[in-house]
Amino acid sequence: MAEKVHITGAGIISSIGLNYNEVLASLHASAGGIGKMTLLDSIYRDVIPVAEVKATNEELKSIAGTGAWGVFSRTSLLGIIAAREAVARAGIEDISEFSTGLISATTVGGMDRTERFFRHYLKDKNHGRLRDVITHDMGDSTEKIAEACGITDYVTTISTACSSSANAILLGSRLIENGILDRVLVGGVDSITLFTINGFNSLMILDKNGCKPFDEERNGLTLGEGAGFLVLESERALNKKGKRVPGTVTGYGNSCDAFHQTASSPEGDGAFLSMQKAIIKAGIAPESISYINAHGTGTKNNDLTEGKAIERIFGNSVPPCSSTKAFTGHTLGAAGGIEAVFSIMSIEEQCLWPNLNFNKKMNELGFTPVTELRKNIKVMNVLSNSFGFGGNNTSLIFSKF
Repeated sequence: MAEKVHITGAGIISSIGLNYNEVLASLHASAGGIGKMTLLDSIYRDVIPVAEVKATNEELKSIAGTGAWGVFSRTSLLGIIAAREAVARAGIEDISEFSTGLISATTVGGMDRTERFFRHYLKDKNHGRLRDVITHDMGDSTEKIAEACGITDYVTTISTACSSSANAILLGSRLIENGILDRVLVGGVDSITLFTINGFNSLMILDKNGCKPFDEERNGLTLGEGAGFLVLESERALNKKGKRVPGTVTGYGNSCDAFHQTASSPEGDGAFLSMQKAIIKAGIAPESISYINAHGTGTKNNDLTEGKAIERIFGNSVPPCSSTKAFTGHTLGAAGGIEAVFSIMSIEEQCLWPNLNFNKKMNELGFTPVTELRKNIKVMNVLSNSFGFGGNNTSLIFSKF
């Protein structure tokens, strides 16, 4: 019989807060984090809004407590902060007490320092600092997080576009279910870079006024940054400490529709399959889902195809559904981790988070998202979707313990 996967800790940093409690307060206040670009020197600074973490790299280094023991990209700093908080909230004092792994996800890696190197190099080829380039590799942030948390048993990086950290949670759950590890720190991190802003802008899918998920007049996504991590533990590790458990991972599903490099299939075939697999894995009926934290990027294609897939699964009885990307922006490889933390918060607080910026129901869909904070709701099972370019789709189900 497979081991149960218990969630004992969560850590987060995003545009709506520098830690778990700040983020939770912003959710309760329906206070979004999308605004003017301030930290990057971009030609789009006054044109394209973003969801920045409200701290400079120096401030993040102070929060992370990294001191002078290495060269850190912004991605690494954000990851260390959220990962350490997850470990602390799990009450872990000795990380080596049980076999422990780290699965961290990212898409941009240390691109911010690479961009800085390139700017210096263009000005003077003798003054580009090569030490800035060594953080470029995606695995660099994972190694920095592992070192900061003292994890050595199993360390790996996942990069599957915007489903990356959801897949980290999926893999971590499987490692525990099969008795390979007793404890896994899982999640993801990404920072906003010129590369991502320019890349998404070239696709013409950035909303100049901030994203409006599932709105008839939606016009694209908003880029965000941050990190979200969970501590997953086996029954054996749990019993040793008698820990508080805010939730469990009960279901997961992954699919790849491979329809297009950046667009999902018209009927949402991949999204449908990943949700269907997750529900079957959890061993529950679709009507047992209390809340859907949708991928909901705010693009024309994603929201329509995800909405169609949701209606294929749930018919005329779609559970309360919202996208929290209107709070945090689309944090790319970190999205699944951040939204996993939101899902756990929903279960703990017995609340449903609102779909900010919503004004007009989509003509093609029969449901409308939750538009106001709903309190005192019985939240037992949360379905969280993360869909990436190339059609890599992952759905997770988190359940009340």
